[in-house]
Amino acid sequence: MISADASQRSQTGIASPEQLPSLDLTALIDIIFIVLVFLLLTANSQLLSLPVDVPQSPSSAITAVDNKPTIAINIMATAPYWAIDSETFDDLATFTAAFTAHFNTMPEATVVIAADKAAPVEPLMQLLALLQTLSISQTQILMEH
Repeated sequence: MISADASQRSQTGIASPEQLPSLDLTALIDIIFIVLVFLLLTANSQLLSLPVDVPQSPSSAITAVDNKPTIAINIMATAPYWAIDSETFDDLATFTAAFTAHFNTMPEATVVIAADKAAPVEPLMQLLALLQTLSISQTQILMEH
């Protein structure tokens, strides 16, 4: 091994290993672990969802309303949120009872849902959950073009 004399190193401006500053990486490693834990905890957050069957082909996605018997349900932007054939209901329990009575009198009827653009999502989700519990699949959702 080639080594220079200590007197020669000081003359050339080269510092000896004892004179070099040491780097403490403990704080940097702590910060990296904190960021890593934060990313791992927030990356796996699960969202709750309700599955909805949507038509797959563009020709079946938009259909005209047939002249079959229908039950029209309106979802409005302000309370009362639900209406059946323009008759409003203040809460979900009275709406559920009225809808069940309407549907029992006309079981072959198609349910048509017309929701206001500014309506909150919760009343619509409650209506879809009600239709799912009653196993009603004859449903259409009216939309503006």
